[in-house]
Amino acid sequence: MEFRTFVFYFLAAILVIASLRVVTLRNPVHAALHLVLAFFSASGVWILLQAEFLAIALILVYVGAVMVLFLFVVMLLDIDLDRLREGFWSYLPLGSIVALLVVAEMGLVLVSRYWGALESDVPQAEAGYSNVQAVGRLLFTEYVYPFELASVVLLVGIVAAVALTLRGKRKSKSVDPSRQVFVKAGDRLRIVRMPAEKRD
Repeated sequence: MEFRTFVFYFLAAILVIASLRVVTLRNPVHAALHLVLAFFSASGVWILLQAEFLAIALILVYVGAVMVLFLFVVMLLDIDLDRLREGFWSYLPLGSIVALLVVAEMGLVLVSRYWGALESDVPQAEAGYSNVQAVGRLLFTEYVYPFELASVVLLVGIVAAVALTLRGKRKSKSVDPSRQVFVKAGDRLRIVRMPAEKRD
């Protein structure tokens, strides 16, 4: 087996396992850690195909946004942060395993440049060729319908998250604006006349 094939199967296996763990775990902290691992594995596959822009965009956008996503989930689901802080050290073994796998993947991708594991059959572009422009042209011409479908799926996810937070008894106080408009000053203010008392 070539070293390139070994690196691909290594990254692909971790990607599949981490993706399955994201949707099967009940703990949001563990799911977020596996999501970071899945994004790193996918970016390693992109680097093997010499698509560095997609790999860096995947790491910067998605891995950088995972923590924001996790905080968003914590705020929406009203998770008890005190209980999460109490079990902080229980997450250390899983976090260490994920960190070691990410470091191993990065090391394999960096070493693969010298061992000839990168894809060499990819046609090389000219000097003035823009990878970003080519991705944008493909995204808004051939793949415009999947792109719009992904935006609709994200919109449905946002609406579903808001609907999940508003179910049940609302704790916030609200006032009907139509009742506020028809309020009269006489209903709100009452002048009371009290006799003055002299003190010694």
